Amino acid sequence: MDRAVIRIPARGKTTFRRLASAVLAALAVVLLSVPPAGAVTLPTPKSLTAYLDLECYRTSAYQPPAVQITVRHINPVLGNLPVETVTLGQREQLCVPVAKNSQEPPSPAIDFIKYVDLSCYKISGTTVNTGLVLSHLNPLFQNLPRTQISMNTPQQLCVPVVKNNAVPPTEVLQLVRYIDLKCYGITPNTALNQTVSLRQLNPVLTPQIPTHKAQILYARQLCVPVQKAGDSIPSAVLDIVRWIDLEKFDAITPTLPTTVSLSLRHIDPVLSGLPAEQATLVGADQVALPVAKNGNLPPG
Repeated sequence: MDRAVIRIPARGKTTFRRLASAVLAALAVVLLSVPPAGAVTLPTPKSLTAYLDLECYRTSAYQPPAVQITVRHINPVLGNLPVETVTLGQREQLCVPVAKNSQEPPSPAIDFIKYVDLSCYKISGTTVNTGLVLSHLNPLFQNLPRTQISMNTPQQLCVPVVKNNAVPPTEVLQLVRYIDLKCYGITPNTALNQTVSLRQLNPVLTPQIPTHKAQILYARQLCVPVQKAGDSIPSAVLDIVRWIDLEKFDAITPTLPTTVSLSLRHIDPVLSGLPAEQATLVGADQVALPVAKNGNLPPG
């Protein structure tokens, strides 16, 4: 039996080719818009900031190279404050991510929060005397009354690091490497007077530091987001990190059950050339809690 042959007129062939090309182009758009298996979705600013609680440990003394860094404020409330050049001084703290009580940060925020490790260095700078009203973002504390403070003189610059070369996944690294906080002294030093249970979230510290109680006392600093000159922050990342405001409080915590020694490496592009640092954790003396300024809440 002869096979049937379908003959398409020349004009029909042109139409068919155009239709096929359009279908393939549409299919390509669909495929490119689907994230690859295992890809991490960016969290909303609200979901990341509301659960970003850090426990700050004093460390063994370390003096980094005297690097000068120019920083500018990126949160809308402080956009009128001047650009300032600061010099990295002695390392004073390592602040690491924790969860309070039985809380578990939601997904996908948890994938990023557990890799937020900030090494804090002494700096000096211009006193700004800026009045602000702070409100807590974490659901555990968001019903506490607002506090009126004056943000005064810069005291620390906290920059992102990794511990023991435990580099986060690429999608996570592209966000956490741009979390830079400039910490100002504040007045008055209002007491929070809350006791919580803190649980380590970063996999490097979970085996070494058990869940423990922390008595949260007096407010000392407000740490606000800045961008370092030389950093080119992707717009989607900037829309998140510009909302990270942390209020630091003195805290009473138990003595560490074991010596915790770490190797720290800078992951921000501007500071990635600095040498690795050795740090021994001495003890936790502060916690940093997420807040909003003047009622300007993170989107999401």
